[in-house]
Amino acid sequence: MVRAVDDTSTARQAAHAYVDLLERRDWSGLAALLTDDVVYEMPQTRERIRGRDAFLRFNTEYPGDWHLRPRRVIADGRLAALLLDVRVGDEQQDACVWLEMSEHGLISKITDYWPEPYDPPQGREHLVERW
Repeated sequence: MVRAVDDTSTARQAAHAYVDLLERRDWSGLAALLTDDVVYEMPQTRERIRGRDAFLRFNTEYPGDWHLRPRRVIADGRLAALLLDVRVGDEQQDACVWLEMSEHGLISKITDYWPEPYDPPQGREHLVERW
């Protein structure tokens, strides 16, 4: 039973760190939170990114002046869910992010949910696969 508490604590800490590091554009710090084979999925655009390097590149190349603020973080075992306040310029949206943790306490899967489906922006085809 103690392990589940430790996993929950680790997942909660990782969720807060994930948002903080993205917001600060601390790419080396973010890289340290991820498994080498992390999978990032966006169901609304049906895009999937495989691997830490591709995920980091996706974020460094993402256009606009975007900002993230966690409104709620819930963790249970090796899972965490975040409700985020996302701002791009003057536009605000809510987003939900699900994180799955590896047995070593690193983020192994990220599922990013946006309020509505949309067509992905041009220029990131080299990083994603579509389903």
